[in-house]
Amino acid sequence: MKHTQQPEALLVLQDGSVYRGLALGKRGTAGGEICFNTGMTGYQEIYTDPSYYGQVIINTTSHIGNYGVQHQLEEESNGVKVRGMVCNFFSQVHSRFTADGSLQDYFEKANIVGIHGIDTRQLVRYIRDKGVMNCIISSEILDPVQLLAELNKVPDMAGLELSSEVCTQQTYELGQEDARLKVAVLDLGVKKSILSNLTDRGAYCKVFPARTPFEELAAWNPDGFFISNGPGDPAAMPYAVETVKQALATEKPLFGICLGHQILSLASGISTYKMHNGHRGLNHPVKNLITGLCEITSQNHGFAVKGDDVRDTNNVEVTHLNLNDNTIEGIRRKDKPAFSVQYHPEASPGPHDSRYLFDEFVQLMH
Repeated sequence: MKHTQQPEALLVLQDGSVYRGLALGKRGTAGGEICFNTGMTGYQEIYTDPSYYGQVIINTTSHIGNYGVQHQLEEESNGVKVRGMVCNFFSQVHSRFTADGSLQDYFEKANIVGIHGIDTRQLVRYIRDKGVMNCIISSEILDPVQLLAELNKVPDMAGLELSSEVCTQQTYELGQEDARLKVAVLDLGVKKSILSNLTDRGAYCKVFPARTPFEELAAWNPDGFFISNGPGDPAAMPYAVETVKQALATEKPLFGICLGHQILSLASGISTYKMHNGHRGLNHPVKNLITGLCEITSQNHGFAVKGDDVRDTNNVEVTHLNLNDNTIEGIRRKDKPAFSVQYHPEASPGPHDSRYLFDEFVQLMH
C-alpha cells in the first residue's frame, strides 16, 4: 500500500489548550463536545452510535484502524454520527480479510475530520480533571488563535436538542408482522442492535420519529412502548417527556434505555444534570439492587438523573447503581409497568450480563 505524507493537524480545547498532531480522515475543520471511550474494540460501533452525535471522540486504545470497517455487521445506524476523532496511532492499513475497506477511506467518505499522534493518556487525564468541554480539530487552520475563535461558535451540549436531527424521518417496521407482540419504538437516536434484541424475542416493532404525537403511537395499538437512546440534553425535550407521560397513562409496559431512561425519569418528576465527565466505554460495573448481582456494562451518556430526586419520589425506586460513583443506573415505577436503565444492555462489553432486561420487558407484555 502506498503511503502519502500526512498533513499536520491541530486540536484546541475550550480552555485554550493546544495539541499538535497529524491529520486523519477528511481534510477540514470540525468542532463539538470532546469525550473519551475506553473500549478496546468496536470503534465502528462507537462512530455510528447516534448518541455520539455532535461529539468528538477520543479512542483511548493505542492503535485505531487495524481491522478496517464492515458496512453491514458493525454499524449501529445509517452512517457515522461523531463529529471528529482523536487517537494515539492511526493505522493506514488493516489486516482483517473480511473488512470492506480502511477506516481512512470510511472517514473520508463520511466527511469526518480527525487527528492522531496525540498523547491520549495525558489528554484523557486532563479532561477527567477539568471536566467535559468543547473542542475543535483542523487540518486546514493551524493558527491556535484563529481556531479558538472558530471554536467559540460551537454550541454547548447543555440545552441542546438533537434527537429530532438523528432519528428516522419516516416510520418503519421490523420483525414478523404476525408476531404476538407489538412494540412502538420512540426513536430518539436508536441503535440497530437494540431493535434486533426486540425482534429476536418475537416482537414486531414500529419505529416512530422522535416528535411523533402520542396519538399516532397509540393508534397502532401496541402491547408496549420502548423509549430509545439518543444524543443531547434530556431537559431540552419536553415533547418526549409528554409522550412518555401519556404512554404511562395507558398502563401498558414501557422500557427505556439511556436517554429513554432520562426521559422516563423526567416524566416521573425526577430532574437530570450534566455530569463532570460522562460514562463511556465497555467496562462499567453496575449493581442490580433487586438481585444483588453485579453486571459489567457498556455505557455512553453525559447526563444523569439526580439521585436525591429519585429517593424523594414515592412512586419510583432505584433498581441499579453504578459501583464507580454511585450514580443512578436504573429505576422502575412502583405504580406502573415501566422501568429503565442508564446503560446499554444490547451492547457486548464481553459478557451479555444485561440482556435479561429485554426478556423482562417481553414478559411484562405477555
